[in-house]
Amino acid sequence: MSSLELYEKLVETIPEIERKGAANPYTSVNGHMFSHLTPAGTFALRLPKEELEKFLTKYKTTLFESYGVVKKEWVVVPASLLKDTKTLRGYFRLSYEFVKTLKPKPTTKKG
Repeated sequence: MSSLELYEKLVETIPEIERKGAANPYTSVNGHMFSHLTPAGTFALRLPKEELEKFLTKYKTTLFESYGVVKKEWVVVPASLLKDTKTLRGYFRLSYEFVKTLKPKPTTKKG
């Protein structure tokens, strides 16, 4: 399976969310992104601070960097974990629940 297919399989584990973005697939709630798949197939996930360090240590990974900026709440999900939907869906749900607690961003869409 490709990274995109694995990502879509993961997104399907939470029926109330939808995958957005064509070239840069992502998920968001209340205007805050919580997962992102780069065109190169790197999967990044936003985690609460208390889980971030544990994840980095457990999976021997790094913070996610986008356009030269290190994203402090984001981790790079190892490709081996992306293939393990059963394990990863717990972190995906955790990420979703965390971002739902953030103050909604004002919408920029014109009505």
